[in-house]
Amino acid sequence: MTIGVLYEHPDWFVPLFAELERRSLPYRRVLADALRYDPAAMSSDYALVVNRMSPSAYLRGHTRAIFATQHYLAHLDRLGVPVINGSAAFRLELSKARQLDLLAGLGLPAPATRVINDIALLEPAAAELEFPLILKPNVGGSGALMRSYQSLDDLREARVSGGLDDVFGIDGTLLMQEYHPPRSGAIVRVEALDGKFLYAIRIHNDPSQGFNLCPADICQTPAEADSLESFDLCPADAPSRAPRKIEAVDPPDWVKQAVLRICATAGLDLGGVEYLESERDGRLYFYDINALSNFVTDAPNVVGFDPFIQLVDLLERRWLAATNAARRAA
Repeated sequence: MTIGVLYEHPDWFVPLFAELERRSLPYRRVLADALRYDPAAMSSDYALVVNRMSPSAYLRGHTRAIFATQHYLAHLDRLGVPVINGSAAFRLELSKARQLDLLAGLGLPAPATRVINDIALLEPAAAELEFPLILKPNVGGSGALMRSYQSLDDLREARVSGGLDDVFGIDGTLLMQEYHPPRSGAIVRVEALDGKFLYAIRIHNDPSQGFNLCPADICQTPAEADSLESFDLCPADAPSRAPRKIEAVDPPDWVKQAVLRICATAGLDLGGVEYLESERDGRLYFYDINALSNFVTDAPNVVGFDPFIQLVDLLERRWLAATNAARRAA
């Protein structure tokens, strides 16, 4: 019985595969863009599955991988196959609206937001918020397709010009949110694994470069990329025109505890939660929950250790527990 690694991005998980191979752990790569399974099956070849699917797959022409992954994770649930970041975590990953609901339920601060699915509701929603505003597709991914507007006139002009059509994203749902410029242009991402704080990094961003803050590669914005295929590539493969500074930080204890509560509530075995300190009002706001949890590039030099080692430690423990349980049952 092997470990199945469900993924779509061709480059992000090379370190994961390398660590699995170094330990001689049996695993199989399961490409989410080319899934095949029998829904009537009563057993699985996998003792454990690791879900490494990204909601940004649609930016690489792999929208079908997102929907197929939801079906496959439900299939694994029926079979009782343990999954790292299973169906509940993936549902949260695919909806920024659900993420905000979760934050509200935990009493954690988040920017004021309205969720809409009709372009005719843009102005009524904007009337309930204070400019500047930011528009986000509900199914996100590395900050893609986000827009910011300083006034109602700017928003109207964008609507008339047709510049807002793609912001509704693949599920036709849009988030309109009060925009809080981060203090010193930096946001913080806190990573957690197996119910414990792993590390945190501060990512310094130039707003003119867009909102893409994927720590695995500090993604290019669509305007910087030559084509859709080059979007989201690691600087080693397609160097960004303006590399962003990343540094390790130690968040306040209450923030660490809040992140662990988020992960526990959402069923995240690992996750990255992002927050900012607002230049608008000086408050701290949580604004994104990432089930994929891409680890920062060159982690040993940035945070002092390789988080893929801790991740594979978890996979090995869960895989051994699952295979031992299967042997006892047999």
